[in-house]
This record gives sequence, structure tokens and C-alpha cells, in this order.
Amino acid sequence: MTAAVRCTATRLADGRELFYFDDSEPYVSGGATRELVDRRPLPDRFATVTAADGTGAPVVGPEMRLDPLTGEWIPMAAHRMDRTFLPPADACPLCPARPGAEYTDGEVPATDYDVVVFENRFPALVTPPGTDPTAPGRLVDGEPLWPARPAVGRCEVICFSAEHTASLADLPPRRVRTIVEAWAERTRRLAAEPGVAQVFCFENRGREIGVTLPHPHGQIYAFPFVTPRTRVMLDRAAEHRARTGRNLFRDVLDAERRARTRVVLESEHWTAYVPAAARWPVEVHLAPHRDVPDLPALDDLERDDLAAVLPELLRRLDRFFADDGSVPLPYVAGWHQAVVGEGRELGRLHLQVLSVLRGPGRLKYLAGVESGMGAWISDTTPERIAARLQELAP
Repeated sequence: MTAAVRCTATRLADGRELFYFDDSEPYVSGGATRELVDRRPLPDRFATVTAADGTGAPVVGPEMRLDPLTGEWIPMAAHRMDRTFLPPADACPLCPARPGAEYTDGEVPATDYDVVVFENRFPALVTPPGTDPTAPGRLVDGEPLWPARPAVGRCEVICFSAEHTASLADLPPRRVRTIVEAWAERTRRLAAEPGVAQVFCFENRGREIGVTLPHPHGQIYAFPFVTPRTRVMLDRAAEHRARTGRNLFRDVLDAERRARTRVVLESEHWTAYVPAAARWPVEVHLAPHRDVPDLPALDDLERDDLAAVLPELLRRLDRFFADDGSVPLPYVAGWHQAVVGEGRELGRLHLQVLSVLRGPGRLKYLAGVESGMGAWISDTTPERIAARLQELAP
């Protein structure tokens, strides 16, 4: 099924980069080319990406501050309060431009597209021109306890389809294959940028998750730091390597495949399983059989297989609470990839899908011990989650 994909790079009128990933004619063969000039009257992209530095002076770009109690960097992106919130379908900024329309708040100037990636208009992380990602920051209120730095990095949006009501689960394998190509190419490019420590491709779906644009899309973050969850996993992987000489993520996959109790889907190159210590009401991981650090390292056969396996897994999740799919599952699906620098050898590519829905109309709220102490209590068992997903096999 390996399909040709043509990537065309351009810039929006406000200066943001945009990339078309085409798998259909006439564009994929070069028989026609994309209109690369965005003539809309958009304001300069950095006019709205500002933050306060504590003295009232404006600074370009969001800032991040170090929490001395946890060692975590916290980006302060106040401009995101003004981002688009649940617009009507005919004003969706992720839909293709309507021919003859004067609508200038859209993100894609083309009247159609296959898959498209562009810089987020409301980024939590951004590197303004001339910014040195390694430059020292400042001290909040002059206190050494509170170092602050520009929240450099990059936030991108990836639209999976031009169709407003589509979903990743319903797309044909050929289109999912193009999405995989886009994920891999953007990961490769962003990981090479100065100051980037980790690239995270993910999809938030469903209003219960907090999604404000229902159009089928995901996001790609290039972080200037290793995220807290990844840091914990790397620490555990380092301990495991020191003790056994093996890769922790490899050993987890092998153990799940030996036990088979929680394996819910298996193909030539991929296995999906509910982890033995799953914490969410619905949680499943998807991992390649071959040891690869990230999406760019997947070969063509693994990418082809993923393009069939991923939609099948998502279709099962959509029927988790109702066989007819009438209760589509809200979820976060995130690709965990090896970090860029120190600790890269410890990582291993895998997808984690989780949902806050514990029943139709019932959410798992993170209260008390979960939010206050980070101590998780599961409302079900991994074996019950796996049994339901196994039951939904075609």
C-alpha cells in the first residue's frame, strides 16, 4: 500500500509556515501545484503572541518559569485565552477556504487539501526570529528561586482531513498513511531545530477532553525541555537498563505479548495492549515489534501496517460503551518518542491512548488524591478494559 506523498511548503500571510501533504491527484504527481501565495490581510503573527515580564513591559513570545518544588518548567501563554472556541461549522478555521468567501480567520487558504500542517496561531511555545534558545533568562522578581526563560519551541496543528465531520478512525488507510508520513517528517524536521529536546505528536478528541475545534486534527509540540512524564519514564528505563542491561519498553511489550491477557489487537508489525497498571477508565498502548526510537525510524512496511492498525483500534474504542458507536470515545492519543539528546538510547516509540470517560455521560474527575497528590486510583481493572476491546474484534 506504500503511497507516494508530496510535501509542499509555503507561508501564510502572517508569516507562519504551512505544509501540504498530498496523496491525491493532480498534486501528488506534480501535475498541478498548490497556490503558494496567501493574499489574505492577516496581521503579523507576533502581534498577538505577547506576555508580561512582571514589570508590565511587553515581551515577544510566551515565557516559562521553573517550579522550584518540582523542577518542572511551566509555560505562561496568556494569549491563548483568546483562541477560537467552538465556532459554528460554517466558520471553522480548519476547513478549506470557501471559494469567493471573504472569511480571513481561517488557517488554510487552499479550497481543498489532503493533509495539512501549519504553525499554531496561538502557540504555547514559539521561537521569534532572532531568539537564541540557549540564551540565559531572567529571575522573576529578582529571586534566584524563580528562574524564567522564553518558552521557545514550536506548536503545530495537523489537519487529518478537509472534511469537517470526518474522524481519524473513519479515514481510509491511504490517507492515514499520509498522516503517518506527516508525523514522521515533522518529527524529523523539528528534532533538528536548535534547542528542541522532545517532539510530541498527539490528538485531543471530544469536548470532554477540552477540544474547542471539532474538525479532525491533532497537534505537534517541539518542547525545549523533557516533559515531566517522559522524565519519569526515562528514569525508570535507566534503572531497568542498569539492573538488567535491557530496554524497559521492549521488556514491557514482550511481557504483554507473552501473557496475552490484555493484548487487544495484533498485526505483523504492531501490538495493541492494555497495560497491566492502566490508570484511566479506558487506556490502550500501541507499540511496534521492532525497536525503533521514533516515527521517522519506521520503515515502509511498518508505516503501511500502522495505517491499517491505528484506525481499527480507534474504531473499537468508539464502540467501547455502545456497540453501535453512538457514544464516541473522547480521548488523548499521544506518540511517545525517544528524546533528542541525553537519554535517547533509553526511549522506544509507542502510542498511548487514554480517555476520561468512565461511562456514557460520566467523566472521571481528577480530584483529591489524583490532582492534589498525583496518586492514581483506577475505577476499573485493565483486564476488564481489555476484555471489552477483545470482544469488539471484527
